[in-house]
Amino acid sequence: MKLTRREFTVLTTGSLALAQDSGRKIGYCAVGLGRISGIFMSAVKLSSQARIVALVSGYREKAERIAEDYGIAAKNIYSYDNFDSISDNSEIDAVYIGLPNSMHSEYTIRAARAGKHVLCEKPMAVSVADCQSMIDACRKANKKLMIGYRIQYEPVVHARALELIHGGQLGAVQTLEGAYGFNISPRGATIKGVNRPEFRINAALAGGGPMMDVGIYALNTFRYLMGEEPAELTSSTSVIDKGGRFNGIEENMVWTMKFASGAVASCATTYGASLGPYFRIVGSKGTLQSEPSWNYDGLRMTVRVQGQPPAEITNPERHPAQFVREADHFAECILQNREPKTPGEEGMRDMKYIAELYRLAGRKA
Repeated sequence: MKLTRREFTVLTTGSLALAQDSGRKIGYCAVGLGRISGIFMSAVKLSSQARIVALVSGYREKAERIAEDYGIAAKNIYSYDNFDSISDNSEIDAVYIGLPNSMHSEYTIRAARAGKHVLCEKPMAVSVADCQSMIDACRKANKKLMIGYRIQYEPVVHARALELIHGGQLGAVQTLEGAYGFNISPRGATIKGVNRPEFRINAALAGGGPMMDVGIYALNTFRYLMGEEPAELTSSTSVIDKGGRFNGIEENMVWTMKFASGAVASCATTYGASLGPYFRIVGSKGTLQSEPSWNYDGLRMTVRVQGQPPAEITNPERHPAQFVREADHFAECILQNREPKTPGEEGMRDMKYIAELYRLAGRKA
């Protein structure tokens, strides 16, 4: 399917709301130097509005190697112990938090108190109370808080799905299905010859299992595409692998969401098998089916509307384009004093639903 003029414009400008180049780039400090931060930093290299100016890590040697790649001065390498001194560094406008989930709240609050804007990875935190504390701290410091959801900034597949649903081409949405999961390895990174186990299966660090990691995509996407909040929820969790890999977290979760319109979503996530990522939305006049739905690139969707031939929609962007969009959007918000499209309040709404899903399933979030 050919790109529309709108899609072509978005792809060539690199942003849904591209700011005029002011000549100034927003300086990001990357907090935590794991895989996700590495992706974000590589994306910022491609940004026209942002740059990496500082690093925070518990491993000085690793930070020095990365700093050399990004032309970062040694004085701009911080540890977690002296993190608060970023307040004295005028090169840093914002921090990017790519830490384990349970650390999001502490470092968002400390960054706000240091006078820096915050772009925090999803999930926002591990509790609703932590989310509220993050919002309050940024509000008190008059600093912006954005949560790193990618789908709201993806300009082809998810944007077209939104247009078709709200433009009425699908008719009244009846059902939604979505799933995302993978078979997680307990083995994490090896640093200085010492293995650090995968934090995502550590209940204290992750705050939960696959729901907190990849299950959140279906939850957030369906809320976003429907433009409604779930009115009724059901959920169930299970652990099939009894070998100790999932102590304190769920291996699987399935849940449903009934929206005020009457549309019902059925969703699943797992750490025990490859699942999706896909979503399917059925309306009275047509259907959307996307797979893969939430990968970093290669997104595809098939549209079937009554009386029309099937249409295949593919986003030609390559990784890490989605992260470039996030970095640029937040930079624009800072430069233009606008609220992010995915502020802290959006992250807290997801956390409220996740907490309720865990409660309904008999597990504590």
